[in-house]
This record gives sequence, C-alpha cells and structure tokens, in this order.
Amino acid sequence: MGSTKNLVYSLIAVLGMVAVLVLMVPRVSSVGGPPVDISQKAAEVKQQTGWPIVEPVGLPDTWQATSVRYVRVTDGFMTWHVGYETPSGTFVAVEQTEDPSQAWIAAQTNRAPREGTVDIAGTTWDKFVRDSKVQNSLLSVPEAGSGRLATLVTGTASFEDMATYVESLRPVQ
Repeated sequence: MGSTKNLVYSLIAVLGMVAVLVLMVPRVSSVGGPPVDISQKAAEVKQQTGWPIVEPVGLPDTWQATSVRYVRVTDGFMTWHVGYETPSGTFVAVEQTEDPSQAWIAAQTNRAPREGTVDIAGTTWDKFVRDSKVQNSLLSVPEAGSGRLATLVTGTASFEDMATYVESLRPVQ
C-alpha cells in the first residue's frame, strides 16, 4: 500500500500527461460538409423534369454552397432546392416547385405572415417575415398555366443578402 503523498504525486503526473496530450492534439474550429456540385445536379433535374429551374451564378467566393437536392416535401410536391451560407454566416436557399399549394407555401415560409411586396431584378416578390424563428422569405408565384415555377427564396439571411442571391439566379442551361 502506498502513501497519500505518493497517490497525490501519481495523480499530478497523470493529469500533467493528459494536459500535454490535450495541448498537442489539433482540433478543428468548424466542420464542413463535402463539396456541393450544383451545376451537375441542376442539369440532372432539368433533364429529368423539363422544368425551367434556376441556380445562382456569379456569387462572390465568400458565399459557400451548402446543399442541393430535388426531393418530395409538403403535400408531395417535388421541390428543387439550392442552399448557400452567406459571408455573414447566415443561410439562404431557393426552393422551386410547380403550382404549389397553400400548405407548401406555409411550410416553406415557416408559417410566416406576409408583409407586403418588394421588387428585385424586375420581379415582384411577396415578403414574409417570421420574427420568432428568424426566417425571412421572398415568394414569386407566376400566373396559373404560365409554365413557370413558383420560386421561394428563404432562410435566416437579411433581405439585403436575399436580394443579392435573387439577382444571381439564372435559368439552368
């Protein structure tokens, strides 16, 4: 049996080794996902659906693509989605679908109330603001039977960043 003094020395030695290991092991400050190839997925979706979908083109390098998908969402609507992280660390995405229901619009805007309209890039957008969950949305729904898709730009980004994002949207070739 050892003495209390030896126990304390052993404990200090072990804690010292742990501290050295913690200081030596590199740690990452953030975790990112794999690179997102928007152009390839956009071409696949356009070929599959024939929809006139859009993608952001010419955004500064400080905007980082985070997600791209074509999935079934609320009320079974197939929805084209392209998401970005803005330079300020907020999120913005474009969602497009054909002839959406009110339930689709409500779900995608997080049931935010409509707060007027705004003109961006020659299009009038309905403006939705959800203060309690910090979500802003811009919605453009074309006339029924026009062959155009409903386009929703949504996320935690400011309306200024959303305007930059909207101005970068171009039809997929």
